[in-house]
This record gives sequence, structure tokens and C-alpha cells, in this order.
Amino acid sequence: MSTSEPQTDGRRKRADANRRRIALAMLELVRAGETKPSADQVAEAAGVGRRTVFRLFDDMEGVYREMHAEMTSRLAPSFMAPFVSTTWRERVDELIERRARMFEEMLPIKTASDAHRYASPFLQAEHKKLTKLQRDTMLAVLPQNIAAQPERVSALELTLSFEAWRRLRIEQKLPIKQAIATLRLMAKALLP
Repeated sequence: MSTSEPQTDGRRKRADANRRRIALAMLELVRAGETKPSADQVAEAAGVGRRTVFRLFDDMEGVYREMHAEMTSRLAPSFMAPFVSTTWRERVDELIERRARMFEEMLPIKTASDAHRYASPFLQAEHKKLTKLQRDTMLAVLPQNIAAQPERVSALELTLSFEAWRRLRIEQKLPIKQAIATLRLMAKALLP
């Protein structure tokens, strides 16, 4: 074993730790309402130098990628958890509750990401993946006779979307409980 191997491992661990600190700092800045944090702001919040940010990331897009990976790791278990409800109607209610929790956590991050999405192939691809995941999760809950009705599915997909949640919470300024009740009312009106 050469003497450089332990040193290399230590450098890699420090680099990985700094990458995570930078991603978490970016998350916190975005949560605080900063839609486009600068490299200097991120570096200061992470407690690293600006040079460290660009040594570890090619550009700010790379920081967005790392931030997105952090959010995905936090939210994936909620998306993938099996439903505890036994009937499909109860599962729709459970789906609404789950989405409310996830969308509430995602709200500042997704809003900031959406502001940059059209200039970022990565954010465009991730938005597509998230939209597909939301649709697939919803379809898995619905009985086949409803899932086979394209207009009804599209209306329900829009009703249970992040965009609907953002409108209820930000533009209409509804409290969480009222926003959930509104989604339930809309879903109930769409389901036979």
C-alpha cells in the first residue's frame, strides 16, 4: 500500500463532505426565498471559499444537480412507500395527503428550479421525470375503468399536480388544511 492512498481517500471524503455542504447551503438559501443564489452566497452559507465551489462543480448547474439529488433522496421514500389504505378511494385521499407533504417541502426549491428550468437541460429532464412519476403513482391508485378515461385522467392529474398545489398555497394563500380540502373536493368531483 502506498502512502498516497490514505491521503487520497481523505481528500475524497473532504471533497464529498464539501459537495454535500454546498448542496445543503443552496437548499437553505432557496428555502429562504433566494431564487438564484450566487456562487459567493452559496460558498459563504456552506462555509467554504468560492474557489472550492468551482473546484467541486463545473458551474452553478452542477450545484443544482447536487441540490436536486439531495431533495430526491429525501422525498423518494414518500413517493415509493406502499399505500396503507385498502380501497382505491381511500388511496386517492392518501395520495392527496402524501403529495401535500411532499409538495410543501418542495415548494421553494421547485419554484426556484422552475425559474431556471428552460435554460437547463438537466432541470427540464428532471421535471419530466417528476411529472411522469406523479402520473404513474396516480394511475396505480385508480381502478382500470377510470384509468382508461384519458380526459378524466388528465383532469385528475392536473388537479393533483405540483402546479395546482403551488397555486393554492402561493397565489390563493390557502392554509395547508384548506388546500388539501380543496384538492379532495376537486378529486371527488372528477371521480364517479
